Amino acid sequence: MSLVKEQELLCKQFLSKPKKLLIDGKWADAESGKTFDTLNPATGEVLAKIQEGGKADIDKAVKAARKAFETGPWRNKMTAAERAHCLYKLADLIEKHAKELAQLETLDNGKPIKESTYMDVPSAIETFRYYAGWATKIEGETINVNNNFFTYTLREPVGVVGQIIPWNFPMLMAAWKLGPALSCGNTVILKPAEQTPLSALYIGELALEAGIPEGVLNIVTGLGPNSAGEFLANHMDVDKIAFTGEDKTGREILKASLGNLKRVSLELGGKAPNIVFADADIDAAVRGAITGIFFNQGQVCCAGSRLFLEKSVHDQFMTKLTERVNKMRQGPGIDENTQIGPQVSKEQQERILSYIGIAQKEGAKLVCGGDAPKGDLEKGYYIKPTIFEGVNNNMRIAQEEVFGPVLAVIPFTSVEEVAEQANKTTFGLSGAVWTRDVKKAHKLAAKIKAGTVWVNCYNVLDPAVPFGGYKMSGYGRELGKHSIDLYTNIKSVWVNVAD
Repeated sequence: MSLVKEQELLCKQFLSKPKKLLIDGKWADAESGKTFDTLNPATGEVLAKIQEGGKADIDKAVKAARKAFETGPWRNKMTAAERAHCLYKLADLIEKHAKELAQLETLDNGKPIKESTYMDVPSAIETFRYYAGWATKIEGETINVNNNFFTYTLREPVGVVGQIIPWNFPMLMAAWKLGPALSCGNTVILKPAEQTPLSALYIGELALEAGIPEGVLNIVTGLGPNSAGEFLANHMDVDKIAFTGEDKTGREILKASLGNLKRVSLELGGKAPNIVFADADIDAAVRGAITGIFFNQGQVCCAGSRLFLEKSVHDQFMTKLTERVNKMRQGPGIDENTQIGPQVSKEQQERILSYIGIAQKEGAKLVCGGDAPKGDLEKGYYIKPTIFEGVNNNMRIAQEEVFGPVLAVIPFTSVEEVAEQANKTTFGLSGAVWTRDVKKAHKLAAKIKAGTVWVNCYNVLDPAVPFGGYKMSGYGRELGKHSIDLYTNIKSVWVNVAD
């Protein structure tokens, strides 16, 4: 039996079950009785009907999370080691059901099954394990300021946390947020993207099996504006909101937080510069450029969507790049041979096509792609891998986040010029530099205003290394020890010990 057929068999068992909300350790229908469909973007067919949570459901979930935080065992009776054990067990269960989860992620999002199997699922597992280890390492400090006082700090959980995750890496983004929040002793209401709720619901089942107490993890599926997402962001009894997604939505969440001045962390969009110098390993840089923009169909916040090529290697690079891109196999993500799948939704497909049209009107030269494939793929939400050259850095395609498989190629002549152009954007999430010159690499890495800079590589991530943005790419750092700061408060204690 092939990998795909085996996974289909395992996955169908989960898909056949009703998809409900997880509130206070129990699975329940939405109070309104409303549901919505989650679709397979490769075919446009319905995968499952999902409960559409609303204000009443968010209220119930927040109430359950507050009760679990204030009086439940997770923070008050369980030791840090016991919390860690639950998270380790959750990671083990995800590993045990890795094939089903990879299948769900591919069917719901559209990404190639190899990406789900060998990147998304293993990364989610390692993230939960990394933060399970942190549970027993959260500590305060003593501060010697005055002999009349014993002064120390406590690092305490923030409280009830609302987490809103995107559709491009549903399972991995859930792990990035749940891992540190639960490790620190918080309780959570997770709102998955309406386009891709399945893997979050599956993880909810596994969390209960792992022994995470009722009310600690609540999952409310639903829509965003005027629905579950907005109600969660507005809720007066939520202590913190963590959001990953579009910058426009991030601004709305900031406004919503003003009611009780809840803490907010935002990981938003990007317009990453991917810079290739003439002295680089060109073949490696070509592979890096393809990974940078076409991984996950370009639906990546840190995608290398602006490719800066030193003029002396521009033509050579473009020949190698287009030759490889034209050979990329496009098709349903569930096909093991697929290298680039469909976009997540019809709306996303149409948005990308509109940007392709804008780029052509502004004078960019279409090198390859530029439309949706016909024939067998016509029912899905596909966009051919697309490359534009002759792009000016002021064009909309170079300034606005397309969030699709569309690459803008921009020539440059000097380090100073490319550094200026790289930073000429409202975003600052990531960037990359390709060169054999160590001094040049360090110099440019320091100049690029972004939270992550890769040198002679792209899209390399690890749970131990912080990730986040400058400027309109948001604030706060996920992953690493820095994520612990997002989910804890620091309390200073002064004890009078004077005679």
